[in-house]
Amino acid sequence: MKKPRILIVDSQPKAEEAYRKSLALLGAVELTTAAQFDQAADLLKSESFDLIVVRLSSRAADLDGFRRLRESESGTPVIVVADPPTVETATASVRLGAGEYISRSAIDAELGPSSQRLLGQRRRGDEYEFLRRHVERSYSFDDIIGACPAMRKVFQTIQQVADSDVDVLIHGETGTGKELIARSIHLRSRRSAGPFVPVDCGAIPDSLLESEFFGHEKGSFTGAESRRIGLLEFADHGTFFLDELGELPTLLQAKLLRTLQERKIRRVGGREEIGIDVRIVAATARNLEEMIRQERFRQDLYYRINVVEIDLPPLRERGDDIGLLAEYMANRYAREMKRDVHGITPEAYQVLANYRWPGNVRELQNVVRRGIALCKGKMIGLDDLPDELVASAGEGKSNGAVGYFALRDQHVNEFERDYLSELLARHQGDVRTAALEAKLPRGTLYRLMKKHELDSEKFR
Repeated sequence: MKKPRILIVDSQPKAEEAYRKSLALLGAVELTTAAQFDQAADLLKSESFDLIVVRLSSRAADLDGFRRLRESESGTPVIVVADPPTVETATASVRLGAGEYISRSAIDAELGPSSQRLLGQRRRGDEYEFLRRHVERSYSFDDIIGACPAMRKVFQTIQQVADSDVDVLIHGETGTGKELIARSIHLRSRRSAGPFVPVDCGAIPDSLLESEFFGHEKGSFTGAESRRIGLLEFADHGTFFLDELGELPTLLQAKLLRTLQERKIRRVGGREEIGIDVRIVAATARNLEEMIRQERFRQDLYYRINVVEIDLPPLRERGDDIGLLAEYMANRYAREMKRDVHGITPEAYQVLANYRWPGNVRELQNVVRRGIALCKGKMIGLDDLPDELVASAGEGKSNGAVGYFALRDQHVNEFERDYLSELLARHQGDVRTAALEAKLPRGTLYRLMKKHELDSEKFR
């Protein structure tokens, strides 16, 4: 482990020797001494330190020098040694973000422990930043987070097909991030300088789809007061993303097929054909092969678009990706929402890992955002998760080999149910007094009762 580098700002002769004795608790350290604040500021321009110790008097020159020092370097933790301690120096230290304020007379007893604490905080902060970058970069492919084998296969397919012009069909449940995959394909292709035009086939009324896709000429129908280019024409030299392809009406499927075969469009009410150069990336959560058997989707269109198929796994099948995504989202949303939240507790992680996630990544985003908003501490805990999520987190587990966590959960569930049943029986179903005896928030007790399907009325 490298020796901590500590900068001492003290004009007293032989200051380094005195401070080294007080810092003996830290073991081997690398001390650098500056007699003046300006000298310390110059050192900080070219060198980095893990801790700064400043001897501060109540003289105006010292206070101004300390202020200039903090303006030039505000990220390094500081211990102020007040000589003598005054209201002015204490106020200045707090305002300028000093981590500790100790008097000169207490330096032998307090400087070592205070330095150890601040250096530990600095180290943990550096480790946290490293882990944050590790999560955001090592497991990130464009804006997609994932490390499980299924997602690595998706990333590999994107890399293989992005630079070609083949059409792509992305299949995955709602909320798995199909549009992110489509955007990644576009950004890695030769068309990245062109437009990326997404359209949700299920969000546009059937009567307007043809006009939206192909555009229309002035007077072609009631309300067509001017010529308007369609989304396909707008996507020329770019990528046209058809989301929820299975919602496309049958009549429009035939016209889209012709467009894909000939790469030409004709506006509604128009006579001339217009050549377009677009790449089609489509996505669906539906079983298109079953829809073909039911004659609800054209087989020729399916094979025309499905040149390369990407299967996006649901979140419940992505294993440790749930933790990676949750940590990434917690860090990101805490910054966006300006909340002092630094991750998720192990108990909350366990619940997230056991939940089935019917809404996939989109649902996880909402859960983490909610946790950040409601969190009262430094980490998202069980009380910050939705009650229904916590209650159902134990459902749908596999019947494979029973390991430590499965056995632990089994025993914990048995204990909780027996304990709660006896507790409610003793208090004749009075949740308020039961919560007082159990030393639990009433909301937590209600959540546990819901989890174990215990009705207080049955104990009255």
